[in-house]
Amino acid sequence: MSDAPATTIDVIAAVVRRDGKFLVCQRPPSKRHGNLWEFPGGKLEPGETMLTAAQRELCEELTLKVTDIGEIRFKSQDPGSNFVINFVDVVALGLPKPLEHTRVDWFTMQELLELPLAPSDRQFAEFLIRESLYE
Repeated sequence: MSDAPATTIDVIAAVVRRDGKFLVCQRPPSKRHGNLWEFPGGKLEPGETMLTAAQRELCEELTLKVTDIGEIRFKSQDPGSNFVINFVDVVALGLPKPLEHTRVDWFTMQELLELPLAPSDRQFAEFLIRESLYE
């Protein structure tokens, strides 16, 4: 067994906020972290920027049109995988339609903590709460 670190794979998690609520999606039962809720997104393809990945993923998964993207707000190593989840503020137009998820919905910051979130998404939701205490 090698001690060499596994190559990490960057994943974008789009933080879409409207009217004080965040867009999150429930993963299909057959996928990793099945039935847990997550911020939408996916793996970056080779040569892709965070913006182009957000545009592609949100269009493919939710039929949303991404118009703007911010800086990375939070990074988390997904437990038990080589995925590094990058939480990024995203402006997206349209009404989300769940093409790859079981459900999609909008939740307040506090409501996020009541959901069964995927591990990295829970870390980010807790970060949001801590960050809001200082605003």
